[in-house]
Amino acid sequence: MLKLFLGLFFSVVLLFADAPIDTHKLSKGKNIAHLMCDESLLPFGKTSSDEIIATIKKFKACKRLSASNMKALAYFVQHASKQHTSTKHIAVPTDAKCPVCGMFVAKYPKWSAMMVVDGKKLYFDGVKDMMKYYIFDGDFVYDRAKIKHMWVSDYYTLDRIDAKSAYYVIDSNVYGPMGNELIPFATQKSAEDFLSQHHGKKIVRFEDISAKMVLKLDGIDYDD
Repeated sequence: MLKLFLGLFFSVVLLFADAPIDTHKLSKGKNIAHLMCDESLLPFGKTSSDEIIATIKKFKACKRLSASNMKALAYFVQHASKQHTSTKHIAVPTDAKCPVCGMFVAKYPKWSAMMVVDGKKLYFDGVKDMMKYYIFDGDFVYDRAKIKHMWVSDYYTLDRIDAKSAYYVIDSNVYGPMGNELIPFATQKSAEDFLSQHHGKKIVRFEDISAKMVLKLDGIDYDD
């Protein structure tokens, strides 16, 4: 009897441990956080759903939310919290400024990108600004042969991924700190899911990103 009980117990534990991330709920929660909340007040670091919801209510971090929206938000914070304590995400120093726009990057951890050039770490508040820094050599002069790494943050998981292996969705209804963005994903499937849910125009790879594409995201016409 004891063996049967233990077998059932560990089966349940393993079932929940291996439960896949609900990307739709994660995306919904992320959008709620961005549009309906003061993100600086969200309890990242807490992993209990009940504790997250209680803290959000206590500090009035969000506008009035329905029960379903609150659950989606808690789900997002819960999973983002796991990434905040993980070495897989881009750890941005609090005083790091984007070399393109001058904004403090640590305020926007979900959009952070990073470049390592000749041993120096540069942080950006979105892929778009990092690509401006990479593409426009007349404005940003440095030895591109000395670029060691270019990292971006997966939109759903916040995992750090190689910029050159990522899939990017453009012209969706989700905006970053600097407006229209190149939104990165580790897999094509995640990018396709996001594309269909958020009315994106298309999926591009790193080698497809051009000066014209980047400036068009800012509403600027550009002739190569």
